[in-house]
Order: sequence, then structure tokens, then C-alpha cells
Amino acid sequence: MRPRERKIARQLEASLLTYDRDTCPLPGVRKSSFRASFVEQLVESIRRIKYVSVIGTRPLSKLRTDPSSDLFDPIRAAVLHKLQGNFDEAFWLVFLFVHFGKDLRTGWRLVRDIYGGLGGPLWDWTRASINSKELRKWLEENEATLRGGDGIKRRFGNHRKYETLKSSSDRAPGKVIESYVAWVHPPRTHQVLVQDSRDRVGSNPRRMFDHLYISMDKIVSFGRTARFDYLTMIGKTGLAPIEPASAYLQGANGPLDGARLLFGKDGAGAATLDPLVLQLEAHLGLNFGMQVLEDALCNWQKSPGKFRPFRG
Repeated sequence: MRPRERKIARQLEASLLTYDRDTCPLPGVRKSSFRASFVEQLVESIRRIKYVSVIGTRPLSKLRTDPSSDLFDPIRAAVLHKLQGNFDEAFWLVFLFVHFGKDLRTGWRLVRDIYGGLGGPLWDWTRASINSKELRKWLEENEATLRGGDGIKRRFGNHRKYETLKSSSDRAPGKVIESYVAWVHPPRTHQVLVQDSRDRVGSNPRRMFDHLYISMDKIVSFGRTARFDYLTMIGKTGLAPIEPASAYLQGANGPLDGARLLFGKDGAGAATLDPLVLQLEAHLGLNFGMQVLEDALCNWQKSPGKFRPFRG
């Protein structure tokens, strides 16, 4: 842990102990090693999430937007496009980042080659949204190459490790992309999509997040994790003023297991645990709120007694 983060860690530990004593039992962190591990996961999550929010304050190379470059990075590219006023492209890159992800060994290679059209014309938002059926056909025609037929390894990121490039699958990438385009519903822009949500539920960031989260059930293969990841990244990059209304434990695996362990409620469901997590988040006063707590719970339950950083 970095020296400047030790003060934060001490504050978090004190808050957890106070909460356990005065508000709600937290048997999962009464053992000092479990508590230390959980606190360090919270600090790690704050650091990781905060990093995204400060990307736009630093100089960014234009090569970050170029899929033919090894410097390509969809999140940095999204921030650059946002700064240039290309909001639809920024949202689109966040979607591609979430669906294809970053593999620890092959990096951004999969999203690079799809976005970059394998060296052909870019599948940017303008082209993809107008020709989503053509993009689906292109993905089918290039399936063998994308699956490594050219000798280049490409893999989905950890959060999407059960996804597939098989065009015959119900979760084929072409079908996912077509459903995403239909959700945005061009010529409606992403900004208008967000405004429509605000018009329906008001400007409260959590209500807007929840409304968008529910509406995303129309997107093929975008379950709880993908929706949470997409919308939190939209918020972190400043593309929309939204933040999670809860930990969205319904349909979760790691975060739900973490909440069960923390609150000592083995077998409890999302309906029981979501309010408890929300109450704890308010007590801890975390920067970036529920994103931090959800992320920390997920990673902590993998190794509750000893801190282990997770980079997947």
C-alpha cells in the first residue's frame, strides 16, 4: 500500500469497526487479517477507479485512438473523443471495451482488430450504426481469423471470458452489436439517450443509472456485470452524470459472495443484501461510492484472509 493511502486505510478500518459495533454486525471482518485484506481491497478499488477519472487531465497521444498502433486504448480513446466533442464515438468505444475487454496476455488485440477492421476501414460509430448488419456479416466472414486462424491470439477480457466469437452462437458478437445499436436507436444519439432517461426519471444520478440499467436488458448477452461495467465507465469518464443506485447483486456472483461473507449471511439473496451494502456505502463515505464497494467485495471474497491484487 502506498504511504499516502495508509491514512485512508486507517479511516476505513475505524469506520468498519464503528459500523460493526453500532449499526450492523460485520462478522466477516472481525478477524484482523480479514479486515486488513478487505480494507486493502477498498483502497485498491479507490485507486483503480480514480485513475479513470483523471485520465482526461493528462496529455494523451492521438495514437490512443488508432487501432493499428500498439498504443491503442479504448478508454483513453473514449476520453480523447469526448474532449473533441465526438460523444457517440466515445460511448461506442466504452461499449467495445466492456464487451471485448482486455486480456492479461493479449491485451487489447481483439477489440483493436474488430474496431480497426483488421486493417480495413474503421468500424467507428458512424459506420457501425448505419451498417450494423454489414458489420455482423463482416464478423462472420472473419470469424476464423479473429479466432486465431492467422496465428495471432485474441481473447476476451476476464469479465467476458464466457463470450464467444462463434457466429452460430446466440451470443455472437454481431448479434450483440446489432442489439446495442438498436438500444441506442439511431438517428438518436447517445447523448439524447441519456437525456431521455433524465426526462423520464429526473436528474438524480442514481435514478438515471437505474433506469438505463433496466433498459439495457434489450442488449444481447449484457447481463448484470456488463451493464454495471458499461454504465459505471460512462460515469467515470464523465460521459453522463450517473452513479450506481445499488450494488446490483441480483445475478451477481463474486460481489454477492463477498456481501454474504461480510455480513455473515450465508445463502442470503440480493433482496436482503443490497440494502445492507447500500447502507454500509453511505456510512463509509467512499469516493466513487458503490463502484468501490462492489469491486472490493468481488475481489476480497477470492482471498479474504490475505490481500491479493486482481488485474483481470
